[in-house]
Amino acid sequence: MAWQPDTSGLDQIIQLLKESQSPDTEIQRMVQQKLEQLNQYPDFNNYLIFVLTKLTTEDEPTRSLAGLILKNNVRAHYTNFPQNVAEFIKQECLKAVGDASALIRATVGILITTIACKGDLVSWQDLLPTLCQLLDSENYNTCEGAFGALQKVCEDCSEQLDSPQLQESLEVMIPKFLQFFKHSSPKIRSHAISCVNQFIIGRTPALMIHVDDFIQGLFTLANDENIEVRKNVCRALVMLQEVRMDKLKPHMSNIIEYMLLRTQDDDESVALEACEFWLTLAEQTVECKQILPPFLPRLIPILINGMKYSEVDVILLKGDIEEDEMIPDKEEDIRPRFHKSKVHSMQNDAQNQEAACEDEDDDGLDDDDSLSDWNLRKCSAAGLDVLANVFHDDLLPNVLEKLNELLFHQQWVNRESGILVLGAIAEGCMNGMLPHLPKLVPFLTETLNDKKALVRSITCWTLSRYAHWIVTQSQQNGHDAYLKPLMNELLKRVLDSNKRVQEAACSAFATLEEEACTELVPYLHFILQTLVYAFNKYQHKNLLILYDAIGTLADSVGNHMNKPEYIQMIMPPLIEKWNSLRDEDKDLFPLLECLSSVATALQSGFLPYCEPVFRRCVGLVQNTLTQSMSYMQNQEKFDPPDKDFMIVALDLLSGLAEGLGSGIEQLVQSSNILALMYECMRDPMAEVRQSSFALLGDLTKACFQHVKQYIGDFMPILAQNLNPDLISVCNNATWAIGEISIQLGPEMQPFISIMLGPLVAIINQQGTPKTLLENTAITIGRLGFVCPNDVAPAMPQFTRPWCTSLRNIRDNEEKDSAFRGICAMIGVNPGGIVPDFIFFCDAVASWVQPKPDLKDMFHKILHGFKDQVGEETWTRFSEQFPQPLKERLLANYGV
Repeated sequence: MAWQPDTSGLDQIIQLLKESQSPDTEIQRMVQQKLEQLNQYPDFNNYLIFVLTKLTTEDEPTRSLAGLILKNNVRAHYTNFPQNVAEFIKQECLKAVGDASALIRATVGILITTIACKGDLVSWQDLLPTLCQLLDSENYNTCEGAFGALQKVCEDCSEQLDSPQLQESLEVMIPKFLQFFKHSSPKIRSHAISCVNQFIIGRTPALMIHVDDFIQGLFTLANDENIEVRKNVCRALVMLQEVRMDKLKPHMSNIIEYMLLRTQDDDESVALEACEFWLTLAEQTVECKQILPPFLPRLIPILINGMKYSEVDVILLKGDIEEDEMIPDKEEDIRPRFHKSKVHSMQNDAQNQEAACEDEDDDGLDDDDSLSDWNLRKCSAAGLDVLANVFHDDLLPNVLEKLNELLFHQQWVNRESGILVLGAIAEGCMNGMLPHLPKLVPFLTETLNDKKALVRSITCWTLSRYAHWIVTQSQQNGHDAYLKPLMNELLKRVLDSNKRVQEAACSAFATLEEEACTELVPYLHFILQTLVYAFNKYQHKNLLILYDAIGTLADSVGNHMNKPEYIQMIMPPLIEKWNSLRDEDKDLFPLLECLSSVATALQSGFLPYCEPVFRRCVGLVQNTLTQSMSYMQNQEKFDPPDKDFMIVALDLLSGLAEGLGSGIEQLVQSSNILALMYECMRDPMAEVRQSSFALLGDLTKACFQHVKQYIGDFMPILAQNLNPDLISVCNNATWAIGEISIQLGPEMQPFISIMLGPLVAIINQQGTPKTLLENTAITIGRLGFVCPNDVAPAMPQFTRPWCTSLRNIRDNEEKDSAFRGICAMIGVNPGGIVPDFIFFCDAVASWVQPKPDLKDMFHKILHGFKDQVGEETWTRFSEQFPQPLKERLLANYGV
């Protein structure tokens, strides 16, 4: 007999559901407690499904709420549901798919997909056949409800659906969905396309068999009057372009014409889907260059037009409010920040700056973060940016024509979009822009004083896109023409009365700092004065960006900041903030990152502030490890800790060790940091291990006497982490091994056997990133330096990649110790270098000024080799050298 509810129990639950809709937080809290108590009863979930599907006399919001509470229970406890309860819920869901209420149908669909994802789609055997059968129902509600549920299942469980066990079901479902493209109801047509769309990116075989029919079906719906249908057609074509360009190519002209039309659709959500098309087309550079040029004169004005703020945008952005600096930020407006763990790299030069910035999302449009995260303006600007990177200066004639009209327009909205266009093309069209920059940069610098805040904020971003040119000009022709005026105006904007402008100016100034580096030293007093004044002026959100600007300044000018007057200016406000924040406050992240940069820059100047900072960081690591242990022992009772606190603390300790060197020795001695690091190095989270290895390397350099007693424990862990699948972890472990070997000397010998094999594998692996290759080569060289007899036999396995990795890095101490290592290994195993001697010659020639004794080693090896083979063989051998290499070897070593 079917389950039936107890009347008094049912009344109690309905009463609870009504109360939970009360705005009173106290009542809500009480309801939450009661719900948790009721979850102890197995058939509580039966009551919830009963209210959702059977209690048609109740109001819809109450029924729907019962379904959503049940969905949360399924998500949290489904595996513990008794079999009969789970079966009852599934059966009732399928009966209620065609409920007369759209809200209830949608809720049932959500519940079905949650069960399917949680309880494994494969085991609910009658779900897909039943839903597919219901699609043929004459009743609209049944057909729509079944399609709504299928769409959610296809979205949430597409990977499970694509598995071999469900292959047959999909082979039935996809042709069936395609039939519904012709249905009379727009909602059903939209569901049908959306279901198929879930299988494009994975190239699901069941769809690929029917891909021609699918494309034809899309073409017939291209001009559908329904917005959702048009949106799904655009979305499908964008994805097909990514995975089946071969099928679209014959129709490409018509598709581009269609997308030009849709990018101007009256409905912005359709225009946004269509605008994505240009981004994915630009990713396929070859096709893009072949297909798009004839359409550019029409496309570029459409994209530029999409970059204008709409009237609604301006209202949402409060574009008419110029001064808002006194209005506190709402906490929900502050985006969560993610800490990037420390990565050790060879050279902190421009190359590494570039590498560090490569993955940053620099669309410059965060000025409208109160709009939806991704909108037509951002997508149009990103489209123009990527097309500029495909067509470069060939794009300019189409852009400049429109720019002249926009930059001097009466309407500020048009002027603003013109300045955004200038920023969007900066990277791709830089060469073609060079003749215009001597006039444009002063024009933009002046525009920083525009009376509209939104114009001032976008101008900050656009100027930052030309920062490299501005700094280069200043290095060549002095600061007065561009750098000094820009810096003065940007710093005024840092203190603007509008918060959006403050944010944009701070970010732009950080970019200028990265480009200008020590060029800013003459203005340090003025810069610090401004940034410190901003401390007292800024609301919560911009304070976090200010920390970044201060940290970047410290990174850029380094120990030029270590002057008593600068320390006096910058440290008190930073320490005041540091003291005011609780240990669990996430504002610590950006502040700790900032302090890490400042400590590294100030070096001994940071000593007076060091002890409390050090102790608190150790405390943060200790607390997080304790919370982590509690959670592992009892997951019901404890929440998992936020390990970012520990990662940021480890990175700040690295900054202290790097900046203070042996000055940190006393603090390390009187703390348990090394025992804590042992735990961190074994943490399951990669970023924790990454930061602990960086700290190990820095402490090894600063106070090895304390690290040494733990070496036996640390070495096997380091060896286990030489896994290039986790690039940054592997990189920091490799670097730390190199630093330890220099300190340990010949005592490194017992560990060579566990280290050398993985390092040789990494240096020979295809596609290993540059920084990891360089660090691996340095470490192999250092191991060879301290234990040449153990490493030299493996030389034929690594010499060639070793030489090519190190020929490109600047002269420095790390390179020096690595080359001493290769020389020592050649001394032990001269035959090991012979097959790759030309690569060794090339690597030696990459040195600009080796130390005299190292140069002498090179000289002996080169002449020894030449004497060994004889003049004639050497001449034949050296004829293979490129001309510059011949000249350098002759000039520096006389060979």
